[in-house]
Amino acid sequence: MTKSKLEVSVPRLYCIHFNECDRKKCTALKLARLNLVKIVSKVNGRNLNAIFLNPFSKTELTAPDRELIVKYGLFVVDCSWKRIFNLKTFNYKNSRTLPPLIAANPVNYGKWEKLSSAEALAAALYITNFNACGDLILSKFAWGSEFKMINNF
Repeated sequence: MTKSKLEVSVPRLYCIHFNECDRKKCTALKLARLNLVKIVSKVNGRNLNAIFLNPFSKTELTAPDRELIVKYGLFVVDCSWKRIFNLKTFNYKNSRTLPPLIAANPVNYGKWEKLSSAEALAAALYITNFNACGDLILSKFAWGSEFKMINNF
């Protein structure tokens, strides 16, 4: 499959938002304002088969997960890192963790695995060959290109 054919599909991106952050700094809310992400209160129905980014999952996201993302979408959770352990209850069928990555957002710059929602979505999109979508997400943030560079995407 050529790169241009890989870029044809634009995945549906969702965020479960817990309203625990500074709304001015929240990457998920910014992406929602730009109509790049849909904020939802829960995962249900058809979305139960979507890829759900969960740092506690035992399964790492890989390129073949692209097919599930095309068909059902991609979920990220936006909550405080202080309450991240609440995610252990989010044990969905297609929960996936990301490989170790370094944050470039101003709040957690240089920290391993303390990604913003935008960074997590972009990383998942790069891993599953939605490169143009990952670039679009990161283009909305001044530090976006830094995230891509330091993580070799």
